[in-house]
Amino acid sequence: MERTIEEINEKALKELQAASDHEAIKALFTRYLGRKGLVTQYLRNISKLPRDKRPEAGRKANEIKRTLDKAFKEALKRRLSDTFEKDKEIDISLPGRMTLQGSLHPITQINRQICDIFEKLGFDIVEGPEVETDYYNFEALNFPKNHPARDMQDTLYVSDNIVLRTHTSPVQIRTMERQTPPVRVVAPGKVFRCDSDVTHTPMFHQVEGLLVDENISFGDLKGILTTFVHQMFDERTSLRFRPSFFPFTEPSAEVDILCVMCRGKGCRVCSQTGWLEVLGSGMVHPALYENVGYDAARYTGFAFGMGVERIAMLKYGIDDMRKFFENDLRFLRQF
Repeated sequence: MERTIEEINEKALKELQAASDHEAIKALFTRYLGRKGLVTQYLRNISKLPRDKRPEAGRKANEIKRTLDKAFKEALKRRLSDTFEKDKEIDISLPGRMTLQGSLHPITQINRQICDIFEKLGFDIVEGPEVETDYYNFEALNFPKNHPARDMQDTLYVSDNIVLRTHTSPVQIRTMERQTPPVRVVAPGKVFRCDSDVTHTPMFHQVEGLLVDENISFGDLKGILTTFVHQMFDERTSLRFRPSFFPFTEPSAEVDILCVMCRGKGCRVCSQTGWLEVLGSGMVHPALYENVGYDAARYTGFAFGMGVERIAMLKYGIDDMRKFFENDLRFLRQF
């Protein structure tokens, strides 16, 4: 009887060593250790042995059963591991799989392009808080309490004296408070207003500029903005300055460019006028110099501001600002 279990063990190990794949190993496991397997049948027949031989035969049979069980499981694990590693091998004859790559959002691209143009013109980039006090957002910029110009801003109030900034002009005030002239900065950033339609969103991006020094004139403003328009669009793009009103500049002007769609012939985009508004500008109001301690008799300067989304819409021919914020990959992949 002992010789028989040893023969079963020896034969099982030889067949296991010769097994070619995990299916063959599973078949051998069933043959030897399954419910009707050879080892299982041997254990069931131990009761037919003489009483004094049963303990030793049972001990040896159980020991062989455990050894075979371990050997089968280890062999199965090795075969599965080998198969997995083989599947992982690279077939260099197959074409490579292209990896999807992200890109900068079109608003980020235009924002950087605007800032790059002004940096080359000698302006520094400055930033400030998006949650502002009423003083920096309005009063220091010549918006007195109850001034009707505040209605233009559609302000989002955090509290009576705290607002989400409606423009990046507060950064100009903060810069002038800590820096004496000459000052030459542009302030990019997010701004917030209660607007939502095809040309307005509650959050959008602005870039505002400020230059203060001695003997700065409106001619300097026109020269800087003309250079900017020609570099952002092309040198064929004409521009005009149209009188306007802003509390923090005097005189003030809106800047229009020749319609990039129809080149001045008149179309739906420019409402048949041939012109498109792109930014606001003007000479810094003397009241702002008083608020920051500058000598208005000595220094003059100009300021300007533009919406980044507005510039992007004109440059790319987009008619709905909300497309920039819908995260539709079909739209974003075009940029």
